Amino acid sequence: MTLQARLLLLSRDDDWSQAMGDELDRLGLRTISATAADAACAALTDLSIESVIVNQTGAEAWPDIVEQLRAAAWPRRIPVIMMRNDDEHRVPQGWDMAFTRDAHPQQIVVSVEHMVRACVAEEEYDTRRETFNVDLQALDTILENQEPLAILSIGRPEPEYLALTHSLREQGVEVTAALSSYSAFDYLHDKTFDAVLLWGGAQPAESLAIAAGMRRNTRLYHTPVLLRLSRLVEIDVGDAFMRGVNDIANPKARIAEVTDRLVRLARTYRRQLTIRKTLESMRHHAQMDKGTGLFGRDLFAAHLARLSKAAGERNRNLSICVLKIAETPEVVRARSRGMLDKAAPQIGSMVARLVRAEDSAGRLSNDVFAIALPATSVIAARNVGERISAVVSCTAFDSGQGKPPYVVEFIVGAAQIKPGEPAAEALMRAAAEVGNPNREAV
Repeated sequence: MTLQARLLLLSRDDDWSQAMGDELDRLGLRTISATAADAACAALTDLSIESVIVNQTGAEAWPDIVEQLRAAAWPRRIPVIMMRNDDEHRVPQGWDMAFTRDAHPQQIVVSVEHMVRACVAEEEYDTRRETFNVDLQALDTILENQEPLAILSIGRPEPEYLALTHSLREQGVEVTAALSSYSAFDYLHDKTFDAVLLWGGAQPAESLAIAAGMRRNTRLYHTPVLLRLSRLVEIDVGDAFMRGVNDIANPKARIAEVTDRLVRLARTYRRQLTIRKTLESMRHHAQMDKGTGLFGRDLFAAHLARLSKAAGERNRNLSICVLKIAETPEVVRARSRGMLDKAAPQIGSMVARLVRAEDSAGRLSNDVFAIALPATSVIAARNVGERISAVVSCTAFDSGQGKPPYVVEFIVGAAQIKPGEPAAEALMRAAAEVGNPNREAV
């Protein structure tokens, strides 16, 4: 199987493209490069490129490059990122993110993955607006009516703390200071922050421990973290990003640069969080199954058809995962006593909560559930199904009449929609994998 390039590197410097491409390819993010704007736009039109990084020299040579790249990929949404060669260079509006020349490849991979999923979620929001046939607010309108960005500063204040705080407040950002990890987690527990600034100090180990602790908390998992190093210290940069740091500002970084990077991290996260919260709130829409928050059978079929059409227009993958309750002896006995029917809403609710916000889960029957996963390969879709099955199988359900509780296991099937293939055919291929050759549930 040929791996598709996911990231486009646009630069007039072939050496930079080659070096950056080698690093990102090694980490599993396949790249393709272009040296001219026209070539980059052609690649975005013809290929399923998910994101673009533009070297600063190219950004200066093509002033309207952001708009050109987005137009070439449309209706597929893509993040467009600048790679800065000069730390003092002010990044114009419109760029989704800006990395410095010291950015670590692992940092780029993590950031790109988050931004791509946010774009997919925004596309899903547009498709659901069509499915529900309601005049929902545009995302930009929702963002305009929100409170100012909020950043939590953790650590003992450095000499530049007041200057940085003042610079952030000039950008309309609210800054809260926590002097220790204990008070920091109290703040994080009580309030939602759009980004966290960690002051590394002489020993950044405590700061890294805070970042790692945030990644162990499901509510804080995606909150971006910038580590500000106040002096040159030995630090394993790759390990720092693996432990939860999203960006590292070295001691030479100026106040304006750190402010810009923090604000961009915060804005990106606010947008991602808003998209996901909006999608999750749609589970309570009147047309959804009230007991589970899942799409009903007919609504799922209509939405899947729209997703399939949109996937073709956006040049994105679309996969389907089918979960069928396995007929184990425990399940057969529970069914005979009517206890499986009683557990079905709880099982459905678990499925609804375990899928990503941009994925659409439907209840096709009491025994069969289906999930549509945009921008997802069949391998990844099967992994999602196996993960959901593993979680549900750890839950015990009431058997009634004083009988021991029973557990439910899923048989998982998955299929990726082929070019030009009707969505119903792909759904039936996935259903056949779970031992449903007659497709009675679909």
